Amino acid sequence: MPEKLKDLFFTTSFVTQLGDAIRRVCPNFDAQKFSSLVFDAEWENRELKEKMRYITRCLHATLDEEYPEALEILMEVAPSFSGFDSMVFPDYIENYGLDYWDLSLPALAFFTTLCSSEYAVRPFLDQDPQRAMEYLCTWAEDENEHVRRLASEGCRPRLPWGMALPKFKKDPSLILPLLEKLKDDPSEYVRRSVANNLNDISKDHPELVLDLCERWYGHSTNTDWIVKHACRGLLKAGNRRAMQLFGFADPTHIDVQSLVLDRTTMAIGEELQFTFDLRIDEVTPTLVRLDYIIDYARPSGKSPRKVFRLRQATLDPGSHTIAKVHCFADHSTRKHHPGQHKISIVVNGVEKAKAAFQLTETAPG
Repeated sequence: MPEKLKDLFFTTSFVTQLGDAIRRVCPNFDAQKFSSLVFDAEWENRELKEKMRYITRCLHATLDEEYPEALEILMEVAPSFSGFDSMVFPDYIENYGLDYWDLSLPALAFFTTLCSSEYAVRPFLDQDPQRAMEYLCTWAEDENEHVRRLASEGCRPRLPWGMALPKFKKDPSLILPLLEKLKDDPSEYVRRSVANNLNDISKDHPELVLDLCERWYGHSTNTDWIVKHACRGLLKAGNRRAMQLFGFADPTHIDVQSLVLDRTTMAIGEELQFTFDLRIDEVTPTLVRLDYIIDYARPSGKSPRKVFRLRQATLDPGSHTIAKVHCFADHSTRKHHPGQHKISIVVNGVEKAKAAFQLTETAPG
């Protein structure tokens, strides 16, 4: 059985090494007290982020220094560490550095080269968006790709597992000049963050993002990649303007015929095969995006939907047989429930055919 993330990081070895490293820089630091505080009776029950936050608090309780001096010590110690364990350093700033902007923000740029400061910068953005974005716009011109990525990733309105930024969800206008600086960045690492930021914004302001993407598309290979990745949510949602931007045909003359499921009842964990004929009544080859949607049964009675990519291709006029297998095995991000499910075939953003089937706890008789 694979180890849980919470057991891979913030280990006894890391805490001991961190305490020893701080003591070498600050001889009055009580490394033994620090370790004792960390490994209390609840330590093993804490989840990954809880462990990180608790170490941060134990550092604060043990470092007998004011914030500026404590930060200086941590910046001297930090280069000895890397990876997720190093997240405790920006987390210290997130928790104790909000009154020291001129010290904390440059330190976040420094720490992000060792791990990532994308979560720690968000309280600053929430406290004073205009002032914080001035720092981020400067970072967007940094020679280090990790710092440039921090500029984009830190201000994502919907950063997964990050503190919410409701002001940026409501009005993302402060973000756009920064993304303009990064739209042709040489680093794919940075460009991916720009695309993810735009995808976040598109969930609340689709027309704004489409305005920008239409200006960017065709500017360069780099911006074309960003635009395609940024519009993935809009394409999944069948947004007509996004479809037109990438040349997908009006599906009026495209039809789905003979949708067939290889079974109408199956058990959780089994596979469903479905086939259909795609009929294209055009005179020239047509760019087609095929998706399928599963409407899942839930005990609450609600039916959440999930869009899956099926195929994208330029197809000749006429009939094309399409086949796909979908597995209904449980995994960490999705648990299946018995009941009626539905599958829909989507052509260039428009649902063209639908069929229902039953999912059971065990295989049918």
